[in-house]
Amino acid sequence: MTAAQGSTLNNTSGPPAWSRRPANLATAVTGELVKRIVRGAHPSGTPLPPEPALCAAFSVSRTVVREAVKILQEKGLVQIRQGSGTIVTPPSMWNMLDELVLAATLAEDDTLAILDDLVVTRRVLESDMANVAARLADQETLDRLRALVDRMDELVDDHVTYHEHDRAFHDVIMQASGNRIARGVVRALESQVINTARYMGRSERALCVASNLGHRRIYERIAAHDPDGASEAMFTHITEAWLVRRSGPDTARLVR
Repeated sequence: MTAAQGSTLNNTSGPPAWSRRPANLATAVTGELVKRIVRGAHPSGTPLPPEPALCAAFSVSRTVVREAVKILQEKGLVQIRQGSGTIVTPPSMWNMLDELVLAATLAEDDTLAILDDLVVTRRVLESDMANVAARLADQETLDRLRALVDRMDELVDDHVTYHEHDRAFHDVIMQASGNRIARGVVRALESQVINTARYMGRSERALCVASNLGHRRIYERIAAHDPDGASEAMFTHITEAWLVRRSGPDTARLVR
């Protein structure tokens, strides 16, 4: 182990964060190493500290460390190279749909750039699903969407319940599209941020009112079986809703 590696490990390890040994030590070690890699404690292109150093830092066996490194490799955070050790990969190789990777990246992102990318991804997928839903939606789906929109008009003073119905509205459209993969991606992304203040942003009554106007336009285009109109309405709604919630100086980045 080089002096630089020893310094990095000593500066970031310390006692394990947990006070009791969890049932799955490899999972706990993996979670801590993900956080350290994402925040740059182990920079891209550099090797992780060797097994003995990791074992000592986390007070675990080599078996646990090897399992944790294997999981890191599956998440795209490291590559095991013969003769070079376990090398940290660049962020472009990380699996951003992975729960631990996304959560750690969001925690380190002070610029909201990752949330911008998340919203852009949502916008692309949901706009396409709205297009398909406008072609495939049956009367039962239209009735559900109409009921949700009408109910959200009544919930603008209760932003918690409003947002529950908001998510249900979007999910009905995603289900109507029949695209299970796109729906799965959106749901996986949102599950990571739905309870974070940085994603949810402001929640005044006026914002709920404006948001539901967007929902109603989407519903009307789907009910009219207008695929292009539904896609455009969804694109506009997601963009405008995020720009308002974001309320930051760099909002132009999202409009692209």
